[in-house]
Amino acid sequence: MRKLKISTVLPLIGLLILTSAMCTNAIGQVPVKQGNPVPVNFCISPNVMELYKMINDYRQQYALPAVPLSKSLCYVAALHVKDLSLHHPDQGPCNFHSWSGKSFWKPFCYPRDENKKNSVWDKPRELTTYPSRAYEIVYWENNPLLTDTIIMVWKTEDYFNSFLLNSGKWQGKQWNALGIAVYENYACAWFGEVTDPEGVASVCGTIPEMAVKDTLKPAPIVKKPKINKVKPIKPDTLVSKPVDIPLPEPAAPVVSNDTAQKMYYIIVKTNLSMEVATKLVNTLKAKDFPDAKVITKDEKIRLSVFQSPTKSVAMTKLKEVKKTYKDAWLYKN
Repeated sequence: MRKLKISTVLPLIGLLILTSAMCTNAIGQVPVKQGNPVPVNFCISPNVMELYKMINDYRQQYALPAVPLSKSLCYVAALHVKDLSLHHPDQGPCNFHSWSGKSFWKPFCYPRDENKKNSVWDKPRELTTYPSRAYEIVYWENNPLLTDTIIMVWKTEDYFNSFLLNSGKWQGKQWNALGIAVYENYACAWFGEVTDPEGVASVCGTIPEMAVKDTLKPAPIVKKPKINKVKPIKPDTLVSKPVDIPLPEPAAPVVSNDTAQKMYYIIVKTNLSMEVATKLVNTLKAKDFPDAKVITKDEKIRLSVFQSPTKSVAMTKLKEVKKTYKDAWLYKN
């Protein structure tokens, strides 16, 4: 009988051991090839940290523990919002949880490709050293996102809220890792039950960063502006702001469609539900836009922050509003 050389047998034994190790894991999930550690120069922007704090503040109101900010899940979230914004894999039967075939990850059309052996929730394990599945919520609107808008929608819609408060389908689960990213018109959050071995994500500019080649560019470092010699301001250039604005009434004013006089409205949000629009308009009223209103016409709900019967007045105000909402536009009704 022909004998195998020892040099041939040893690699076979090593392969068997490796295969055996991949067949099971701590929580009995289908094995997925583990990804690489998160690039050392990865960091999150201050507005992502702000949204993270808002989520945990909201959980605290319901006596729920804070969820650690996961470096791995933040990285996965950052990759995904950029993929959604740049490549739009959410086409045809594929929804926002889908991934394109335009980069180093495996493409995935959700829910078409979802099955017991192939799950989109395995992306954290595919892309990082995170050892388990995680679950994602995604939000999009046709304007660049603000943290106030994101948290308001996530708290208002039952589907999103169930993740934030471990209610509904997620009741009894314990989140031990949370990843968040915001890019242009997209925001997403990943929730995991397993602690991230990579630890907590850092905010850009808070620690020294190393130059490492990476497919994902780090978020811009926020630098404090240089303060030069203070110049006197002419009285006629001063803009007064209201002080101690009282809290608005719970119900938001809705503009009727049968107004005889034509008005010019500055629109900052559209395609919202009435419930979300009402809460947002009250938030805007309590801040810098006391004239905020909900506009309803042609089965669409729009959010206006200013109105005037004179187009030139509205156009002047529009330039000011665009400093906060760069996609704000003028609507004649």
